[in-house]
Amino acid sequence: MKQLNVAVLGQGRSGLDIHCAYLPKDTEHFRIAAVVDALPERREKAARLFGCDVYADYRELFGRTDIDLVVNALPSHFHPPVTIDLLEHGFNVMTEKPMARTAAQVDRMIEAAEKSGKMLAVFQQSRFASYYQTVKDVIASGKLGRIVQISVQFDGYARRWDWQCCQEFGAGSLYNTGPHPVDQALDLLDYREGMPEIFCKMDRVNTFGDAEDYVKLLLTAPGRPVIDVEISSCNAYPNYTYNVQGTRGGLQGNMEEIKWRYFKEEEAPEQHLIKTPLMKEDGSPAYCSEKLTWYEESWQASKDDTPFTTAVGRIYHTIYDHLTEGTPLVVTPQQVRQQIAVMEKCHEMNPLSRMDEA
Repeated sequence: MKQLNVAVLGQGRSGLDIHCAYLPKDTEHFRIAAVVDALPERREKAARLFGCDVYADYRELFGRTDIDLVVNALPSHFHPPVTIDLLEHGFNVMTEKPMARTAAQVDRMIEAAEKSGKMLAVFQQSRFASYYQTVKDVIASGKLGRIVQISVQFDGYARRWDWQCCQEFGAGSLYNTGPHPVDQALDLLDYREGMPEIFCKMDRVNTFGDAEDYVKLLLTAPGRPVIDVEISSCNAYPNYTYNVQGTRGGLQGNMEEIKWRYFKEEEAPEQHLIKTPLMKEDGSPAYCSEKLTWYEESWQASKDDTPFTTAVGRIYHTIYDHLTEGTPLVVTPQQVRQQIAVMEKCHEMNPLSRMDEA
């Protein structure tokens, strides 16, 4: 089995705590061959931990022919230009989320990949998370009937004062946290032939920067359910990640536990519309009431199945299969382009003042 040589750009939270945390555990498929970071202490740590080559600038990789994959885990505003530069210099690239700020940037990234003949992938690992796959499986089973609304909440209460709350760095909750729930929402909406209908309200609440930390996004399309996405830093009582409403039941849960209940239509009492007043046998007013037999099921995550373990391994295996066997990417740049186009529209609907314009 071929072992792929990987270069990881950036040793921040994603580069070190996600990518470089996973890769050494899967030496059958991957080897960290190089790490790039502008900070000398981070380079020294990477060389010590992974026994790899280290560089201060990603352009020092140019000319190397032994790198099979470059992971772009640099800060968000570097994702489009650095990815394009790498593609043009003959590297396969998987870029961290957000892929870009605008659909036009995504188009340039796709064009660079097509011209170079190299792979362009996006690290949307939450698409592969067990909790999300459970939600998809339950919906696909048809047990809940026709789906009317799906609510996705990535909520909590937090204050933030790092670069991820500054517009100049392409940050804010929608571009930072949003690629996870919005990617899932568009996957569930399954309307790839065009842009969905969009309503979005964004606000600044607890942030110390100039980017948003509250987002309410509604998506729908002809023949599709309403998808309600909420990303909030001011929800002191977050009680679920997913809530699905269907014609025969519903689902509710989070990343650790999900439950769903439904009735079987063939077992339900036969009813018909009555337009005259409903009455009990004694002639007193009655209310529509029936007894349905409910079936309840549940899912619970195992202790070692977290958003940063199983899901990361699954997406890396799709990248490995694509590079070694030519299998199609599960998450394509074209799919992520729709996500970025939706986010771009949300920002157009919610122009926020910027600190660098004051």
